Amino acid sequence: MSAATEPGVQTRPAVDETNEEFMLERVPQKARRSWWSQFVIWVGFGYVPTGLIVGGQLAGTAEGGGMPFGDAVLTIVLGQGVLLLLTFALGFAAMKTGLNLSLISRFSYGRKGMILPMLVMGLLTLGWFASIVGMVGDIFNAAFGSFTGITIFNGLSLEFVIFSLIWGAIFTWSAWKGIVALERISAPAAPFVLIVAIVAAVMMISEFGGFGNVLAEGANRSGTSIGTGITVIIGAWIAGVIMGVDIFRFAKTAAHVFIGAGACFILTNPLLNFIGYTGSIATGDANFISWMVTKGVFFAILGVILWVVALWTTNMSELYCNALYVGPAANAMGIRIARPKIVITVGIIGSILGAFGFYSFFFADFITVLGAAFVPLAGPILADFFVVRRREYTSANVDELPAVRLPGIISFLIGAVLGIVFQYWMPLPGDFPAGLGALIITFALHLVLSKVMAGRPEQRIVESADAGMR
Repeated sequence: MSAATEPGVQTRPAVDETNEEFMLERVPQKARRSWWSQFVIWVGFGYVPTGLIVGGQLAGTAEGGGMPFGDAVLTIVLGQGVLLLLTFALGFAAMKTGLNLSLISRFSYGRKGMILPMLVMGLLTLGWFASIVGMVGDIFNAAFGSFTGITIFNGLSLEFVIFSLIWGAIFTWSAWKGIVALERISAPAAPFVLIVAIVAAVMMISEFGGFGNVLAEGANRSGTSIGTGITVIIGAWIAGVIMGVDIFRFAKTAAHVFIGAGACFILTNPLLNFIGYTGSIATGDANFISWMVTKGVFFAILGVILWVVALWTTNMSELYCNALYVGPAANAMGIRIARPKIVITVGIIGSILGAFGFYSFFFADFITVLGAAFVPLAGPILADFFVVRRREYTSANVDELPAVRLPGIISFLIGAVLGIVFQYWMPLPGDFPAGLGALIITFALHLVLSKVMAGRPEQRIVESADAGMR
């Protein structure tokens, strides 16, 4: 890929592909990976406890909230279906261009305008990393208790803090190793994790007296609408959907993109939603790992190992992608930071946040706001790639794009505000999901603004002599 050609811009040094993971350039065809690579990464990426937690939210409690099993099934199918379509659409764009999220965002937001979505994604992935560190600390706390009896802060034990910091460091080291580490940890773990999850669900249902009893108890649950349930499902995964761009840029074909997206949103995540629902009905706890911990030493050890391995891949992905947002955003501001330094710095910050209660105190509101406000971030990218300027994505050098493109920035900001408004103050008709409604409006608004502003110089189609495709 050629260096920037703007006057006054220095030629940047060639990227070290091993260390930078193509942070500032397209992934060449020779570096693309197999369908199996996409499958195992996405199975591991999809296996995150939020799938169980969401299933538990759909079940509610005997005291209130939740929905009957039939409504829960419909909610899961619709919610996961939306996530599947969004992931495939964004993944297809990444596969065709070989661009990570920061680079593909330059087309719709501008070379410097993309700093806005990158900072948003940087904060989101930091929040997820901190949350997952806390999840690991929680399960060790549940399995082994507090040996010292020392409480550090707001009920958090010394052991919780120590376990969280240790595993935060391990996740950080793994993310520092890059995409190959994601594959090596995901491949052996993914089938084992899925099998144990299914076996645990069967055992919990059997202990409750059979699936008929689950259905009977579920029929008494009410208070959570299908629209709200879909919003929660989308909110729990929208950051992962957008992060998929950074994983799918290594895909070779559209079929490989669908295999990866399907591994997460047809296989893994819906399964976790169902297990979370039935587990919550049968045991009062959506997290089957917590149930395993109560079933003796063998199941406790197996549960802890399973939990940590499952979360390992997910949190590596969060931190791996975070560097691909923070690095290019810094680069757009004239600051060059190597990917390993970003991984280590953000890993330390996230580990400290996780160890001191981010998951315990902020997680529920965190995923609700995600679903409402940040789904629209994908709107300008989708509208731009599939409708407005598709030809430019293969004809332009990403370093020669204009600094700012207002349609993308304006449409996203309006969409984010509308998502919050729809979620908390002005529900959409028919209880339509707030985040999805905001995304549709953002998509349409980007098309309109692109048409209205078509005469502006920065809106012209850029065609470079060297587009950087390899």
